[in-house]
Order: sequence, then structure tokens, then C-alpha cells
Amino acid sequence: MELSRRHFLAASASAAALAMMSRAALGGSLAGRAGESEPDELDDANVPPAEKKLRILILGGTGFTGPHLVRRALKRGHSVTVFNRGRTERRIGMLPDSVERLIGDRDPNRGEGLKALSDGRTWDAVVDTSGQFPRHVKASCEAVSKTALYVYVSSISAYALPLKADSNEDAPLATLDDPNTEDMGPQMQNYGGLKAACEKAAQEALPGRVAVVRPTYISGPGDPTDRFTYWPWRISQGGEVFVPGDPADLVQFIDSRDLAAFYLTLCENATAGVFNGSGPNPKLSIGELAETCKKVSKSDAKLAFGSLAFLETQGPRGGAFPIWVPPVGDYVGMGSTSFARAVKAGLRHRSAAQTVKDTLEWFPKELERRRRVTKELIAEAQKEGKPAPQLGDPDKLRAGPSREDEAKLLAALKAWKPGPAEPPPEPASDSKPAKE
Repeated sequence: MELSRRHFLAASASAAALAMMSRAALGGSLAGRAGESEPDELDDANVPPAEKKLRILILGGTGFTGPHLVRRALKRGHSVTVFNRGRTERRIGMLPDSVERLIGDRDPNRGEGLKALSDGRTWDAVVDTSGQFPRHVKASCEAVSKTALYVYVSSISAYALPLKADSNEDAPLATLDDPNTEDMGPQMQNYGGLKAACEKAAQEALPGRVAVVRPTYISGPGDPTDRFTYWPWRISQGGEVFVPGDPADLVQFIDSRDLAAFYLTLCENATAGVFNGSGPNPKLSIGELAETCKKVSKSDAKLAFGSLAFLETQGPRGGAFPIWVPPVGDYVGMGSTSFARAVKAGLRHRSAAQTVKDTLEWFPKELERRRRVTKELIAEAQKEGKPAPQLGDPDKLRAGPSREDEAKLLAALKAWKPGPAEPPPEPASDSKPAKE
């Protein structure tokens, strides 16, 4: 259905653009059922030391997951070096003093390029959180050719379409019309193909020594996109909340701290391979996520579920919801990829409730940071005699519909009369949706 394609392209484009904008300008911010870890395994305040201390190089390290990885690696007793352009850290808060900082550019042909990595230094493991183009990834691999393991952070978008439900890491990958392009495209349509090409570049440069991780929607404290944050924050505000699809539609996301811990586990065990960085574990539906947000935030929100058939009548507003992917068409697998291989390799998941709780505690401070940074960027531009940067309202969520558009959807839902073959809309309700 058209909504499926429109929703996913819009979500992918805005997410990738926001992630890049955040790194370049606003930056990020820091602050048991079957398959779940015991609490002490993922206790961010009580990380046990590693048996063997490693020298770890992080390409990037200042964005969303990077700071979590840096801090966890230090708590484990490893030495950490970050390589980046040195622009983002001052916006998001400095990394610990014990971190070694190397300045350069992922493009070997720009400025000093990778010169800082080519002075004979060696690292036990490298985590590439910032590789966007295969030429850059190939050059980075060659610069650190003696490393035991190179962890390349790819994306679930690297898969070719259609992606079937419950697909694993052996599903076909996306390709590029122009294999030499270094352009994401106006709708970020090349993003997945470029990620797949970067994976191949790393694997060819360092055969047998590459771990590829394909994360789904990344969530939790530090989220610069607000894709996951939209749900706990919006539901915590109460009132009638529009929720897309059927309450049983599966959603996937992973806490950035769990993802960081998984990268580190791969490094410590020198585990090569390809892994879907997905969650939560056990699986969760959009209805269960919404109810979890209600419970954790103690909200009186009334949930109004709008079916896929209804959303198809609503134009662009119908595709404005993050995390949820229509369970039909080419993207159906985006809500149900298999992460069994990653769990076997050491991926552990904290509960969705914990991620919601921590996100709600973090986000007010993040809004304050965004206000401060926005003022600073405008002041800097004025001081330099430049036009004010085009920045969004720091008090508005970067994902999800505006409250005005949500109100229009709610009104349209109440007035909607489905055809004979269509089910009636789900009423606003306090009741918990049934599990699958």
C-alpha cells in the first residue's frame, strides 16, 4: 500500500537528516522475561571490569550511541581513543578527560584526512559509528589494518525490498543504481544501499575481522531524532492520543545503551559476523508500547487507534508516526527482524519500561540543552555577520505529528465511516490491547 512506502521513506529521510544535523550542529546529549538480562548485567552505574584490557578506537564517538560506548568502555577498564572532526563534542558536553582525541576527516582527501591514524599506532578493536560512504570505510580499514576486529555500524535499512517478516541477516541487501555515488539522494533513498556498500568495503578490506551490526530504531537517553521519544513524551502529556494501526502491530527498537554494550561485547570477544541490532526482547506491539508509556508516566491518556485503512484516507498526516511501520507491503519486515544471532553473540536487552522511564527523565534536560544551543548558534552567526541558521523550534518534537495535525486525525477518525469490508475504528480506551 502507498502509505507503507510513504511512511517509511519519510521516516528514513527525516531520521537520517536529523542524525546528520545533530552531529554537525546540535549534537546528541548525555545525560525478567525470557531473553532479558538480569538487572545487574545492564546496570550503567555498576559496570564490572573486563578480564582483558583493550585499546579501542572509535571513529566518531560523539553522537547518540558513541558517548554510551565511550563511558562503558572506560568503566570496563579499556583505553579509548576517538577520531572525529572535533566539532560536535563542545555542543553535547565533553567526554571524560581520559579519552584520547584524534582530529581528522573520514574523507582521506580532505584536510588532514586519516593522517592521525597512520602514524604506526595500533588498536585491538575499532568501532566505526560514522562511516557513510564505502570509499571512506575502505580507507579507514586500510589505516587500521592491524586491528583484530573492526565493528561497522550499518543499519536495518541496508536490506533490499521487499523485506519479509522475521527476516534474518541472510536477507538480500540493497543495491545502488550508481555504485560510485556519494549522494544520499533527496529522500535519502541511497542511504540503505550505501550502508550495504560500506559493509562490503569493510569485509573486503579486512576479511574475517569485521563485525557488522544493523540497528533498528535506536531509542533511549540521547536520542537526537525524537523518533522513540515521541511516544513516552506525548503520552505523558495526557489527553486523547492517536496511535496508528492495530494495537497488535509489532514494533522494533533498541536502547542505545544496550547497543553500545553489544558493540563492546563484540570487541572483547573478537566476534566477527553480521548481526541485527534489534529489540525489544520479548517482542512488543504498538499497543503494548503505548500502554507501557501510560503506566510508566502515570498518564491519564486515552488511546485512539486508527486502522491502516483509515490512515490511507488522511494523506501525508497518515504517515507521520515514528517507530510504527505499516505491517503490509515492502517494509513489513521492519517491525519483526530476527535478532537471535545477536542474542547468541551477547546482545542483552533492558525492559521497554526501563527505556521509557529513563527517556522521560532525560528529555526535559535535553529540551533545555536544545534551547541553549539554538541561542548559541544564532548568537555566533550574528557575531560573524552571517544569516541566522535555519533551525527548528527547540521546544517541538523532531518526530511525530504536531498537536494540530494529531487533533485533525482524531476528529477525522471520529467522523470516519469505513466501507463494508473495513473494521470500525478502535475507540479511545484505557484497556490494554490483547497480545498476539
